[in-house]
Amino acid sequence: MIAPNLKVLFCGINPGLYSAAVGHNFARPGNRFWRALFGANFTDRLLAPGEEEMLLQYDCGITNIVERATAAADELQAKELRAGAKELVKKVSYYEPHYLAVVGITAFRIAFAAPKAKIGLQKDTIGKSIVWVLPNPSGLNAHYQLPDLVRCFQELRAHAFGRAFPDPF
Repeated sequence: MIAPNLKVLFCGINPGLYSAAVGHNFARPGNRFWRALFGANFTDRLLAPGEEEMLLQYDCGITNIVERATAAADELQAKELRAGAKELVKKVSYYEPHYLAVVGITAFRIAFAAPKAKIGLQKDTIGKSIVWVLPNPSGLNAHYQLPDLVRCFQELRAHAFGRAFPDPF
């Protein structure tokens, strides 16, 4: 789901097998993307993966670095991530979102040859688009619990929309 000049274009790594089977992003029940999005006030209610087209109403969109579905993102080869990043750069250059928010630091580091990248605002842009990296919301990412994810998403929200929101936890 993409449109020109969105405030934020969220970018996952690639579809998991479940997401590919149902045809929606971040669809696996244990994935915390939609809860983090809601908790950070990107949406006024918790959206289900099947409602992802509603993101456009909130001036947001969603895409992936790589389109090939895998059971886990670590099954992707570095060359696939780098090739996907090149296509993503073309997409971002065309649609010109204000922010590109890549969800997954490890994949970002590989795809964009940025081994020292950290979560948050990146120094490099893609044309006019500001690049931001968020933690992977997969339930397999034990380093970030839901309140941690929400705080990371809130920081992006404050930058992209110019205002902060109270902590929902």
